Amino acid sequence: MKRILVVEDEAHLAKGLRFNLEAEGYAVEIAETGERALELLKKPDAFDAVVLDIMLPAKDGFAVASEVRAAGNYVPILMLTARGRPEDVLKGFEAGTDDYLPKPFELSILIARIGGLLRRKEWSSTANGAKPDAAQVFTFDGKVFDFQQLQLRTGGETHQLTLMEAELLRYLIQNRGRPVPRKDILADVWNLHADTDTRAIDSFIVRLRRYIEREPTEPRHLITVRGVGYRFEPEPKD
Repeated sequence: MKRILVVEDEAHLAKGLRFNLEAEGYAVEIAETGERALELLKKPDAFDAVVLDIMLPAKDGFAVASEVRAAGNYVPILMLTARGRPEDVLKGFEAGTDDYLPKPFELSILIARIGGLLRRKEWSSTANGAKPDAAQVFTFDGKVFDFQQLQLRTGGETHQLTLMEAELLRYLIQNRGRPVPRKDILADVWNLHADTDTRAIDSFIVRLRRYIEREPTEPRHLITVRGVGYRFEPEPKD
């Protein structure tokens, strides 16, 4: 039985989520504060997915997600956002969440989103230790990006990517060799309006450069195209 942690301080909403998720066959535990959630998540395999509200007393959902990822726990996280504000969505992705759902939400959509995250987790777990599917691996300049395991292998190091980091890198690889506008990244990767603040994209690029580039301050693969966006070059010419 899959275990879901619901982090929600509104008792009536938490109770309703538990009732409906248990009706779907999940085992559900409730945490009313961010501190309690972090305590329960100390064991990386304690839960199969987390439903995390942003607005929590003391330590908010952004801080919880950041600390969970910093501890090396990559449990899928579905973030609940008030009104689905783009700035909240981007901040959540920066913190390491995998998906978002604006309040108020349809229960059927929440259940579908959780199911999608669990399938992705199972797919990744099944791939661990197995020979990667060639169609799910991209090799460039001595580096390997494994779409299945959400891993970037460079030399002797393996970097575990969040789902959003992996989706951004995948999108740039798919459009390699040509400039990709920031507004296209917002729309195609994160399903956000083109007029949303794009600074979060720049933060993601900085992180990816740390994994990919020999000299992150002098990038050869993830190139800034001034006034447009970014261009991915798999085999740059020196």
